[in-house]
Amino acid sequence: MFSLILYEPEIPPNTGNIIRLCANTGTSLHLIEPLGFDLEERKLRRAGLDYREFASVQTHKSLTACLELLGQPRVFALSTRGTTQHDAPTYKEADAFLLGPETRGLPQAVLDALPADQRLRLPMRPDNRSLNLSNTAAVIVYEAWRQLSFEGGT
Repeated sequence: MFSLILYEPEIPPNTGNIIRLCANTGTSLHLIEPLGFDLEERKLRRAGLDYREFASVQTHKSLTACLELLGQPRVFALSTRGTTQHDAPTYKEADAFLLGPETRGLPQAVLDALPADQRLRLPMRPDNRSLNLSNTAAVIVYEAWRQLSFEGGT
């Protein structure tokens, strides 16, 4: 289905929640090093509960290595600096969604490497900073899956 890529994630409970999201939607999870935690950390396990065995989770030394392994998918980056609303694109099964670290977001160079229509933004109230990483991941994965009529779901 889709790939969700976390670029240098920092907070274990967010990644644990995202593991659970991926297990329940059939989305593969890719973590770009360095990670701000150990994958065996207790907080990560508690947030992901026992879903780790049901989710495809891989770590990668770089974003480039990850994208090569995935076969150079079409990548959509989620950012407060994005210019396209998240529900505007028409998503396809092999698409990848890229989210940045919780405290700083994606580097500008990573965003600049993508076409403007692939730099997405979730609607928010004015003057708010951002949504939680795991909430953002859930919104984009479910929107993309909705567009595919929740194929493979019950």
